[in-house]
Amino acid sequence: MVDVQIDGITLKGDLILPKGARSLVLFAHGSGSSRLSPRNRFVAEELNRQKLATLLIDLLTEEEEEIDDRTQVYRFDIGLLAKRLVLLIDWLSKNPDTKELAISLFGASTGAAAALIAAAQRKKKVQTVVSRGGRPDLAKEFLKQVEAPTLLIVGERDDVVIELNQQAAESLTCEKKIIIVPKATHLFQEPGALEEVARLAGEWFTAKH
Repeated sequence: MVDVQIDGITLKGDLILPKGARSLVLFAHGSGSSRLSPRNRFVAEELNRQKLATLLIDLLTEEEEEIDDRTQVYRFDIGLLAKRLVLLIDWLSKNPDTKELAISLFGASTGAAAALIAAAQRKKKVQTVVSRGGRPDLAKEFLKQVEAPTLLIVGERDDVVIELNQQAAESLTCEKKIIIVPKATHLFQEPGALEEVARLAGEWFTAKH
């Protein structure tokens, strides 16, 4: 575990650095989730097997999470989440253990919007972006500024989110691709669905590095 101090607060994260890693994937979890999300942890473990470093981190402090559990006031504050991601990107760029690694972003649900905003604000530092069941539409004012190749992964049975991703893709001027995972719903809980997400993400991160 790592404690990352940024902007006067401390965020708790899990940093995994496989031997020989040349790039790192920073995860942005979705609304009401955390670094302990079993879905993101599964994807991270699969990426680690491909020699990609990962940082799973809580974007809210423990106190903020307690407030959010009661009020849901922070989980849709995309601006706050994006700001935290930007500060984390800057921290990774200076941290002795990670400063030589290329940085990519993996965003789930609302975290995908925060990831795209961060990519727009740190063009020179973010290499690639992958969204899983994401809400890129919530970053619509920033989409044209994103330069990092972006992969949007959506479940076939997630009809509303498919449409939102298609609309967002039209606004993205960077290299982009939408992949629809057959028979998958929003959380990719179906057998083999999350494995497919991990495979697609790993291929994208590796190919675009």
